[in-house]
Amino acid sequence: MPPSCCEPDYDAMFNERAARQELARYRRTGAEGSTGRLIDVLEAAGVRDASLLDIGGGIGAIGIELLAAGARSLTNVDASRPYLSVARTELDRRGLVDRATFHHGDFVALADRLGDADVVTLDRVICCYRDWPALVDRSVARARRLYGLVIPNERWWMRIAIGIGNLLLRLRGQSYRGYIHPERPIDERIRRAGFRLRTHDRGWVWQTLVYERVT
Repeated sequence: MPPSCCEPDYDAMFNERAARQELARYRRTGAEGSTGRLIDVLEAAGVRDASLLDIGGGIGAIGIELLAAGARSLTNVDASRPYLSVARTELDRRGLVDRATFHHGDFVALADRLGDADVVTLDRVICCYRDWPALVDRSVARARRLYGLVIPNERWWMRIAIGIGNLLLRLRGQSYRGYIHPERPIDERIRRAGFRLRTHDRGWVWQTLVYERVT
């Protein structure tokens, strides 16, 4: 069933061609940039025997790397069917698929059906979702130990870039939109859920944050 006029079409935005291109790049170079930094911090914090909930898991890079580092299990949730299919195929190719489960759809709508996990990740996901408070609240509630995310920097040039990108999407008839959500309220919401910031790495475009539970 196609999305309604008010719902983003993630399959159209994150389509099979884009997924295949991203997978080819990952196979050549591994996880790079903010994704690579997120993986490095989580591995340093310790993921052996941990359960992982990867929200908006894309082609599966975080799941692949953390399972290879000793994580016990992966739950991959994605709103894009093509990306979820590519992730499943790649995990199977690497002999990891038997430790993974896959869920298609909006995580906020699915959250009540999913269990908690030791580690929860959202790599460039909050910027794809309009109702960021609901996404943060429902995802951080599932994290028993570590909560990692990559979000765009809240800067004027990023707002301009996102605005231009959204205009082009509108002109092409796409329902998907990107967002620059406020950094401080996101951080405050996560802290109120019982977490403290463990690491914060700010690049030119993306920032990588990992929190650990204290209560």
